[in-house]
Amino acid sequence: MGLFLRSLAYNALFYLAISIQLVFWTPAFFLVSRADGWKIVRLWGWLNLWLQHKIIGSTFDFRGLENLPKGGGYIVAAKHQSTWETFTILLFLSDPSFIIKRELMFVPLFGWYAVKMRLVAVDRGRGGRALASMTEGARRELAAGRQLVIFPEGTRTTPYAPPRYKYGIVHLAEKLQVPVVPMALNSGLFWPRHSFLRYPGRITQEFLPAIGPGLPTGEFERRLERELEAATSAAMESTRKQVPPPPLVERFSKRSTTRSA
Repeated sequence: MGLFLRSLAYNALFYLAISIQLVFWTPAFFLVSRADGWKIVRLWGWLNLWLQHKIIGSTFDFRGLENLPKGGGYIVAAKHQSTWETFTILLFLSDPSFIIKRELMFVPLFGWYAVKMRLVAVDRGRGGRALASMTEGARRELAAGRQLVIFPEGTRTTPYAPPRYKYGIVHLAEKLQVPVVPMALNSGLFWPRHSFLRYPGRITQEFLPAIGPGLPTGEFERRLERELEAATSAAMESTRKQVPPPPLVERFSKRSTTRSA
């Protein structure tokens, strides 16, 4: 089966699985505890990986799990290149809360799940008030010993694109004084944005050593970007050794070279 047909089959089953599970689990989901609710969500995540492996031929390399703090609240600052990491991150966190756009809270069914799991919604049109609201929501969830997931660039980015970190992660690190775990990946080379094609190969997701609280703001910002970008670049470059290498690695790296020239 060619790449086009395999991608078509996987995407159809991916969205079908979402629809079926949202409808199937909804009656029970709001009656169980949040801990049991995450078991349901993780089941969906593992199903997605199984389908991707069987249909697309993807394999997965999850690294650095030993770097996740044991107990207490902390922040995961993750690169964001695709939809893939939105469900793989939660497979390894005990009780995560995500920073999400407020508009997602109004999506039928998903919004109900988001409320149940106490995700932190941000109205990005409110400027400074949005930042204050995000900080208060994050503080509340971290105080409960949860893990807070944030995408520092605020949206999905193309592999090899110049980093554009937002102020939110710096503000949270300064105000909340908890460990920040950077998370690198290369998923955009296999699950590209704005495309339904899904490429086979080995996808890497790596949790880096935590950056402890107490660093001066500028030093924290530089260290986070330096370490996260270096690990992400290494993960993407390692795909050149795969047989065959993903075709997008050459395309995206050439675009990066052209931009910097």
